[in-house]
Amino acid sequence: MSELAFGIHAVEALLDSAPETIELLSVLEGRNDHKVAQLLRRAQKKDIRVRYLSKQRLNEMAKEGNHQGVIATYRAKQAQGENHLFDMLDRLQEPPFLLILDGVTDPHNLGACIRTADAAGVHGVITTKDKAVGLNATVRKVACGAAEHVPFFIVTNLKRLISDLQQRGVWIVGTAGEAETCVFDADLRGPIAVVMGAEGKGLRRLTREACDLLVKLPMADGAVSSLNVSVATGVTLFEAVRQR
Repeated sequence: MSELAFGIHAVEALLDSAPETIELLSVLEGRNDHKVAQLLRRAQKKDIRVRYLSKQRLNEMAKEGNHQGVIATYRAKQAQGENHLFDMLDRLQEPPFLLILDGVTDPHNLGACIRTADAAGVHGVITTKDKAVGLNATVRKVACGAAEHVPFFIVTNLKRLISDLQQRGVWIVGTAGEAETCVFDADLRGPIAVVMGAEGKGLRRLTREACDLLVKLPMADGAVSSLNVSVATGVTLFEAVRQR
């Protein structure tokens, strides 16, 4: 299935992470600045086909996205199911480190979470089929190439998946503002899955009850009572990285 990556950074990231997937590079007619020239040189070395289009045509391709005069058409990596997740876990040579997103609906947040997961060395990102955003062009752009690198799984029954992971010895750590344990005091070593809730709502009740441990981020007594889910994900994952 072909997807579009639009914008300088997104196309650069795709050239870095998966140049073999790029089928076509569409460039704004008359644009010949340094950044685009660099992209064109790299595309030429990889024998990637280039075409030049009007601004109107690029706008139509990107729809509401900011293409910055460059759009790559590429064979996108698709989300996988839970069977592929367990196959991946069976092949791991180290304790699993997973990120579970319980109903994240904003593509910018999902893209940022995937990018952070990639930087933290997470083995896989898991989300739900219903009431959650999937891998779309905006997610891939925000992820800056990480969506083509980090395994991404969609499951239909999150509670059942959590139970299956627990049976495999994976410790399920959920984040919730009402938790008693601070994330910096929790043991995040060993096989773990960090569970982050949806924007505003947090973890669903059944998900919260299925977790082995709930942790919270320490918040100062200021105007802000909670963090954006992608920011909270970064804090939690990198505390696990520090411990591991």
